[in-house]
Amino acid sequence: MKHRTHPVLAALMLTLATAPQALAETPAIVLINPNSNAEATRSMADLARGVAGDRATIVERTNAGVPALLTTPEDMANAARGVAAIGQEVAAEPGVAAVIVAAFSDPGLPELRQAVTGIGVFGIGEEAFHEAARDGRPFSIVTITPDEGLLESFRLRAEELGYADQYRGVTVTEGDPNELVKDAEALDAALADAVERAIAEKGAAAIIMGGGPLSAPAMRIQDKFQVPLVVAVAAATRAALAGID
Repeated sequence: MKHRTHPVLAALMLTLATAPQALAETPAIVLINPNSNAEATRSMADLARGVAGDRATIVERTNAGVPALLTTPEDMANAARGVAAIGQEVAAEPGVAAVIVAAFSDPGLPELRQAVTGIGVFGIGEEAFHEAARDGRPFSIVTITPDEGLLESFRLRAEELGYADQYRGVTVTEGDPNELVKDAEALDAALADAVERAIAEKGAAAIIMGGGPLSAPAMRIQDKFQVPLVVAVAAATRAALAGID
């Protein structure tokens, strides 16, 4: 019986084969998008490439069999299985030095860390918390996702990471998140409004943009604010690079 290569592994092998010189000189960081939105994957990978420069090659992967936007704990649980499977496959490839789980709730991160050894495994949510809480400053999260269970998971994550005293809660954008992600102008406006409320009402000195797809909008609206908008993908990429170096 002829052996069939898993499509995710085949895609990674093709990517590595088409850039042998680059990968010979620089390690690869694989960015896994736990949702099925390939456009969001490209956007996050491009952002990671901007941070990495010539220090690492960013290889992008998109999950399958899950929604294009993860909005509930159930979505996250379903996504975690795909993330763990993809991560274990790519981690075995030569040249891969780190894996980034690119959804704010870090679905599959604990499972992947337990299964993979020898390379760094980073979650954009976890690294965003670390960066936002730097120097003891109070911070808040802005997100487009109103699910109460998901919002409670953010509080628990802050507590788990030791930042309960600095955490100032979540501010959710107005409007349907599924519609907002289709309209960049509307998304930027909704996020800017939520950031203003988080600063004024919660006293946040740093704002985590709660979701991988919010990375590009965060960079577009940063100039409107004096407080830093922590871009989770950028934070995780910096952490991965530090681990490689």
